[in-house]
Amino acid sequence: MSSYKGKLYLVPAPLDFGCDQQASLQTVMPFGTLQVAARLDWWICENAKSTRAYLKRINELEPLRTSVQMLQINELPREIHKKGDHNVLFDARPLLSAALEGQDIGLVSEAGMPAIADPGSSVVRAAHDLGLQVIALTGPMSLMLTLASSGLNGQNFAFVGYLPQDPSGRLQRIRELESLALKTGQTQIFIETPYRNVALIQALLSTLQGSTRLALGCGLTLDNGVSRSALISQWKRDKLALPLELPTVFCVGR
Repeated sequence: MSSYKGKLYLVPAPLDFGCDQQASLQTVMPFGTLQVAARLDWWICENAKSTRAYLKRINELEPLRTSVQMLQINELPREIHKKGDHNVLFDARPLLSAALEGQDIGLVSEAGMPAIADPGSSVVRAAHDLGLQVIALTGPMSLMLTLASSGLNGQNFAFVGYLPQDPSGRLQRIRELESLALKTGQTQIFIETPYRNVALIQALLSTLQGSTRLALGCGLTLDNGVSRSALISQWKRDKLALPLELPTVFCVGR
């Protein structure tokens, strides 16, 4: 075993996964992040195919040290995608064996920062347990971009993931989050899959009080991306058309 241990790099990805258009990497990704990614030979990811596609985009700006076909890419188990790292008994240490031999490893998700609203925290935790240095690289994060542009409380906020899919459970959860936001001032942040965005915003508009503020970030970093923040009464009055077919982040607060 090498006396030098490799590092685990958390490599952000652009926010255009699953969208018809792609953001310019030169615009949304720091060049330093692309430089680090280009020299990594070992990867842990959600999906090998989309990871290779991302690395090919990087290669157009910063040539990869190793061809995409020769990279060592390991996928996280499907169970983690569905249930989350903290709800599955999964030992990620074997995925980091190359780091114990001195190889740096990149952890990447489909969009944004890995381990934030995406799988990967089990890998990060295992890296710490093995005494590996963990380095988070800079790049776009839809949650923080939406919060920063919302005008809502950025000193006290919570990300609560997905809301329930069934209508009654969703309405109850919306009321709970609004009550918490109004009582404490804590901004509540949540997400949804694009094909359920319309149903979610309709539920928000029909459930939240008129004086509650709702902020949305749709397709952030894309040319047709939109950021809007307004009181529910204003949302109802203006009846704006939004690109809700794009990945969207929702914020509720006062």
